[in-house]
Amino acid sequence: MRICFVCSGNICRSPSAEIVMRALVERAELADEIEVCSAGIGDWHVGEQADPRSSEALTARGYDASSHRARQFGREWFDDHDLVIAMDRTHLRDLRRMADASDQGKVRLMTSFGPDATDKDVPDPYYGGPAGFTDVRDLIERYCAALLDEVRPRLHA
Repeated sequence: MRICFVCSGNICRSPSAEIVMRALVERAELADEIEVCSAGIGDWHVGEQADPRSSEALTARGYDASSHRARQFGREWFDDHDLVIAMDRTHLRDLRRMADASDQGKVRLMTSFGPDATDKDVPDPYYGGPAGFTDVRDLIERYCAALLDEVRPRLHA
């Protein structure tokens, strides 16, 4: 199973989701079965590290964001991924516009997983202070856990 998380520039929300999800997958001993990556809709930050505030929020929980480099999502990525997870409804709309009819089912909103599923956005912390990055990390941890619970039964189906 290949999962890609997508936000605007791939320096805040989507790399946080990638890093958290990878840690959950490794703890569950499923790294051989689930691959995780992230990308941005735009190319503004390609090659850059995660936003330092995002990295700090992750480091505070024991995650390592040091190897992240921003990438841009392309239409061809749908061929290589089973799920493409949008951080907000704008990304969801943009991804659905990029996706062929056969790939529409791969596109999901991050907050659509688990018992707390909703159609709300993971808020963009970029223009705020450190607390916003901590809040986003907490949301992402909750929804990544729910995502793992949802995909785990599909691995051996």
